[in-house]
Amino acid sequence: MAGKMILIDTTKCTGCRACQVACKQWNSLSAVATRNLGTHENPPDLAYNTYTKIIFSEVEKNGELAWYFGQHRCMHCEDAGCMKACPVPGAITRDANGAVVINQELCTGCKYCVFGCPFNVPRYDNKNAEGYGVDKAFKCTLCFDRLAMGEQPACTKTCPTGALFFTEKAKLPEIASSAAQRGLKVYDGGSLKTNVVFLLKGEPEEYGLPAKPAIPTPTFLWRTIMKPLGIAAMVAGIFGVIAHYSYVGPKDIEEGDGKGGKH
Repeated sequence: MAGKMILIDTTKCTGCRACQVACKQWNSLSAVATRNLGTHENPPDLAYNTYTKIIFSEVEKNGELAWYFGQHRCMHCEDAGCMKACPVPGAITRDANGAVVINQELCTGCKYCVFGCPFNVPRYDNKNAEGYGVDKAFKCTLCFDRLAMGEQPACTKTCPTGALFFTEKAKLPEIASSAAQRGLKVYDGGSLKTNVVFLLKGEPEEYGLPAKPAIPTPTFLWRTIMKPLGIAAMVAGIFGVIAHYSYVGPKDIEEGDGKGGKH
């Protein structure tokens, strides 16, 4: 269980959205024009220029209203659907800290990562009629550039209540044991083993998280069955051509055959 993780203790989150602002500032992301939609959430969704978003949930517990604060952001899965879906070698990689990063230089804008993410995270920057936009996918990078300098992610550095904490992934069993004593559940994406881990006092759905996240079936079939079969068929075809050439040899062209022969 190598690498780092962002631990989000939802019981300490006040919904201040300092993490959203810090993310915008560090990554030089532009603001989003919004309007009041009858909710405290703002902006309304992730975008190519919004990597993290606080989710406000009104939950009724024992006849009383409770506020649950979740986060919609890249989970940096150890079994990442975006990486499995991406057809371009090196366009999406994972570093030693566990950060899953899109290389904008190699991204072709195919959107496979958008469809392959079980958490609905990557966003596409469409080029409009005026020529603005780059036709590439974007998402949280776990501040891999800050990690390379020995710093922690901007969101965990900024959180005023300690709800976001950056630590070693190897400490998760110890953290889970402590959380259980507090009556909290650990959410780490199940089999996906995310490097963004939540401590929840309610159900995942009450925080905007899927209960049982899974890589979409088309992505799974493409990566595990269809793509290997296609590669195997191509290799078999190449060896077949080589074997045929070795056994039969080059085709002899008789005099007068083809264009330019005797008339």
